[in-house]
Amino acid sequence: MSEKFQVAIIGGGPAGYVCAIRLSQLGFKTACIEAKETLGGTCLNVGCIPSKSLLNLSENFYKARNFSKLGIEIGDLKLNLEKMMKNKDRAVTVLTKGIEFLFKKNKIAHFKGLGVLKSKNEVLIIDENKNEKTIEAEKIIISSGSEPISFPGTKFDEQNIVSSTGALSLKSVPKKLVIIGGGYIGLEMGSVWSRLGSEVHVVEFLDHITPGIDREVSREFMKILQKQGIKFHLETKVSSIKKSKDTVIINSKNKDGKEIKFDCDVVLISVGRKPKTTNLNLEKVGIKLNSKKRIEINKNFQTSVKNIYAIGDVVEGPMLAHKAEEEGIAVAEIIAGQYGHVNYDIIPGVIYTSPEVASIGKTEEDLKKNGTKYKIGKFSFMANSRAKAINDTEGFVKLIADEKTDKVLGVHIIGSHAGEMIAEIAIAMEFSASAEDIARTCHAHPTFSEAIKEAALSVDKRQIHS
Repeated sequence: MSEKFQVAIIGGGPAGYVCAIRLSQLGFKTACIEAKETLGGTCLNVGCIPSKSLLNLSENFYKARNFSKLGIEIGDLKLNLEKMMKNKDRAVTVLTKGIEFLFKKNKIAHFKGLGVLKSKNEVLIIDENKNEKTIEAEKIIISSGSEPISFPGTKFDEQNIVSSTGALSLKSVPKKLVIIGGGYIGLEMGSVWSRLGSEVHVVEFLDHITPGIDREVSREFMKILQKQGIKFHLETKVSSIKKSKDTVIINSKNKDGKEIKFDCDVVLISVGRKPKTTNLNLEKVGIKLNSKKRIEINKNFQTSVKNIYAIGDVVEGPMLAHKAEEEGIAVAEIIAGQYGHVNYDIIPGVIYTSPEVASIGKTEEDLKKNGTKYKIGKFSFMANSRAKAINDTEGFVKLIADEKTDKVLGVHIIGSHAGEMIAEIAIAMEFSASAEDIARTCHAHPTFSEAIKEAALSVDKRQIHS
């Protein structure tokens, strides 16, 4: 006889494990099925966390090369990539073990194996040895995540032709790294390997990098990365990627029809991710997918089968861990009869390069398209005391407010600590704050966040320090 649960979750990534913990807190007997050996999903194991570790370590290495200019004499500097990778792996291990502890603490049943829908109330679990087990659940939540998209006709070998997963575990610093795609992940990985000594090229089909980011910020971001040594090839379409021994040959063509050939030792294909909705038996139980192969849901995260829900990367919206976590909490509370809600208009996005880029709400381009009248306040970190004191002055804060109501519609930051600073804006926007509200809020001095206050003051042309 199969074990029975009130809720079973397929997928133990940010959406799934957070949902499981919240359900347990609310008193539900909960099971979580995860195909990988460890919990945490792509983000924790081969995404957000290891990449941030390498971004931090590579930035420290890069800065250390210039310490003598600041009066810090350190002698010969040497990279030990093996130790750096071990440091990254330790961070991942500690955090995955932490989730396992939380599962035990909250009495969540953790099943290792592939979860497949057997019926609307049954999940078949297939472990690595092909052993099968069936569990029953009154409600089922699908949070199976996403996976990298490859280039047509090209397979990842995670050595020379890599996804973000392979880019996080290279055994040596590539002499030449070509990145296909100028989005968040590609630029973060490009930053890491550029700082460690790679010649990095970014090939982007569009006429700008970081699609969806405020265009003014995007232009400034590219200028800064170019100064750091990264080379960009915009409006360039890749036609083929071929491996020859230990070399990868990439053929492409720019907007003028000129053929551009790249010979490199590693190519990172970073053109987006796709939802993992295959091999779940969705069709058998009647779950509908949209044109993007994402699961269709209503406002309560219910699929076309009402006792089956879906959250995270398998449904519409940005493929971000924090968005997935919010959905995990929301659906748990909805199942409990409470009010679960995610404000999709106020989800921050962060690029963890140096400087960081953070964005929330509407861009100028969005507002022009919608015909919304707006006003802008900007403040450069060049005029920020803390930034000047520590020689970290690149970038600016750009605040967009409604022309009539003064309500904050969007904020876009490029600069040090942007990822932390954007949280202030998320809270402000959640409570429908105006630029004036932020302008009249006392900010500690000297801090980077003072630039937010000054940008808010700048909306009405009354900034103090510029």
